[in-house]
Amino acid sequence: MGPEKIKVRMENGQAIEVVVLSKRADGIQVVLGEGIHSVKCGLAPTRNGLAYAGSIMGREIVYERSREQVQADIDRVNPLLRKARPR
Repeated sequence: MGPEKIKVRMENGQAIEVVVLSKRADGIQVVLGEGIHSVKCGLAPTRNGLAYAGSIMGREIVYERSREQVQADIDRVNPLLRKARPR
């Protein structure tokens, strides 16, 4: 299984695919580009919680999924993370 990739929208309307480093409901870390030209970016939920937004080199990028949808994706991939451990 390869790295997870998501599509984000640039401020000019262009959609690009980026690689996900980490994905949580409160933030997503992504990498644009490959090799020495790659750039990391943190995407944070917007105020209304309907998307994630971040900035790379002065350009805004947006991942158009809500917090609930991202949490559902995380739970679908690994349902054991959701369950509490017995003490």
